[in-house]
Amino acid sequence: MATPAQWLEGARPRTLPAAISPVLAGSGVAAYLDGFTWWRALLALVVSLALQVGVNYANDYSDGIRGTDDERVGPLRLTGSRLATPGAVKRAAFLAFGVAGVAGLALAAATAWWLVAVGVLCVLAAWYYTGGSRPYGYAGLGEVMVFVFFGLVAVVGTVYVQTQTWEWAALWAAVGIGALACAILVANNLRDIPTDRVAGKVTLAVRLGEAGTRTLYAVLIVVAALAVVGVAVVTTWWALVGLGFLAVGLQGVRLVTGGAVGPALIPVLQKTGVAELLWALLVAVPLFVV
Repeated sequence: MATPAQWLEGARPRTLPAAISPVLAGSGVAAYLDGFTWWRALLALVVSLALQVGVNYANDYSDGIRGTDDERVGPLRLTGSRLATPGAVKRAAFLAFGVAGVAGLALAAATAWWLVAVGVLCVLAAWYYTGGSRPYGYAGLGEVMVFVFFGLVAVVGTVYVQTQTWEWAALWAAVGIGALACAILVANNLRDIPTDRVAGKVTLAVRLGEAGTRTLYAVLIVVAALAVVGVAVVTTWWALVGLGFLAVGLQGVRLVTGGAVGPALIPVLQKTGVAELLWALLVAVPLFVV
């Protein structure tokens, strides 16, 4: 049986900045609009964190039963390593989805009931990334869905549940956060190209090849930087402080474009996650202050 520490590792805590960042950025925009509400932001954070943990366990389960994780370079996978039964990992995924659902229902009750439909779509997207008979993560659509759900939906949704308005600042923030969330997945899939090819997992990285994937990673960092400028244009120029994320983001670019492979790409995941969190923090703080 897996130990509590192994279950925690299986939840992949290094990916959690991708769940915290959209709520932080969205709350910054809400604060700029004088609409920040702490308890709504907290509920949005619970939803985001629970969905991230849920998709991590769901991915562990689905890839594990397919044999995709039998030969793995990256972080611990509970199912693939046989440390936990597939059923136990699946239950952990749905427990996390349940937590997200409860927090989401509370937000919908306080805001608008149509948000329940958005929540259902989020859970379906999380499960079918690698789950089901035709997972979209195996067809090269993972980055698109990450941009949509951990960028657009998460940031714009965080702003909406606090302000009940649609704002250009929210869209620009969503683009920046979404680009960096995509960059995390791109780095992950770049590392896994050899094993994914053998397993028949046709990710976008497999489709583009190593050279194309390395270029895509760098482009996403540039898009995130341009999004900071977009936020500044529609809010305050102090938001340009957000460009400070490049201090860490460019470290990831140097590793990726420098030809790092296999385990040498693992630090890129951490650096990109930190860069995303920095982007959100450095953009949000001026929006809270002005």
